[in-house]
Amino acid sequence: MRIIIIRHGDPDYEKDCLTELGHKQAALAAKRLMDEGIETIYSSCMGRAKQTAQAFSDLSGIGPVKILDFMKEIRFGREGFIYEEQGNPWTGVDRLAAEGVNIYDTAWPELPLFKDNTATIDVQNIQKQTDIWLSELGYKREGLYYRNTRKDEENHTIALFCHGGSSTAMLSRILNIPFPYLCAAFHFQHTAITILRFDVTPGKLSTPILELVNDNRHTK
Repeated sequence: MRIIIIRHGDPDYEKDCLTELGHKQAALAAKRLMDEGIETIYSSCMGRAKQTAQAFSDLSGIGPVKILDFMKEIRFGREGFIYEEQGNPWTGVDRLAAEGVNIYDTAWPELPLFKDNTATIDVQNIQKQTDIWLSELGYKREGLYYRNTRKDEENHTIALFCHGGSSTAMLSRILNIPFPYLCAAFHFQHTAITILRFDVTPGKLSTPILELVNDNRHTK
């Protein structure tokens, strides 16, 4: 199975929709994705992700778009705010790295940046729900890895349109890499494409292969 993760296009965050540029990016991403053999489309429940997904659904004729509520964008800071005056996870971990703080620490929720932070609540929920979703798709978490519980060896491909923060949280869980480290390593661009490939052998326990990361060449 392949999961293709696509960040939404350039957004109007206040209105939660795509800008004119974002719609152009979504159209270019849709054309790029036509060669991937995608069978099912998922999207976060937020407008900017759904509009990006709909561009591909309209072009490909695949539908309807299935909604994953848990993949909505993460918050940061005090309850009720998104990326408020405290900044965001990306600028925050960059500051920690500059100070020599170990952002690879698995106890990252206890770091002052993340302790009692809405981001930590949302990331941990996404990671929990990710395992439930993957189990429904035929890949059950066992320890650090995933066991293929499917009966066939078909290489099904799905697309998931979401956000920089929620996709980082999902990848952090699947790849067993602490969330702050991935925030520093991956700055996902608008409509950037990331591909995970899970082993198709029934019964096999393995870790997914990262085929592609943050590819937005289609927008150039």
